[in-house]
Amino acid sequence: MPSIVLFDGVCNLCDGLVRFVIARDPARRFRFAALQSGTAERLMREAGGAGVTTDSIVLIEGARMYVRSTAALRIARGLAWPWPLTSALIVVPRPFRDWIYDVVARSRYEWFGKRDVCMTPTPEQRDRFL
Repeated sequence: MPSIVLFDGVCNLCDGLVRFVIARDPARRFRFAALQSGTAERLMREAGGAGVTTDSIVLIEGARMYVRSTAALRIARGLAWPWPLTSALIVVPRPFRDWIYDVVARSRYEWFGKRDVCMTPTPEQRDRFL
């Protein structure tokens, strides 16, 4: 079963993250959906995480849902070498990791910009999006 990454579809930083993951996921482990979509809303509700806002990256693995820094580190663990090494940062206490994550999340539009619409996958990427 694929892991599903839910991301802010209008955020340029998030768009870059999705492209980064796709390029480093030769096993095609990850699928994607914009947090603004009905699909994401349904998946989060099913995983017991309704109400997550678009300032969080969300990873759904089976029946489990991870958000913020934990989601990012678990995604890194599933990528091609050397990116799984970064998952060792999971030993850093979550409140500290999430504080850093939140600083970036609050300023992401200012620092990286925002789109008017969600990203459109290329024909080669279309099957990776829900």
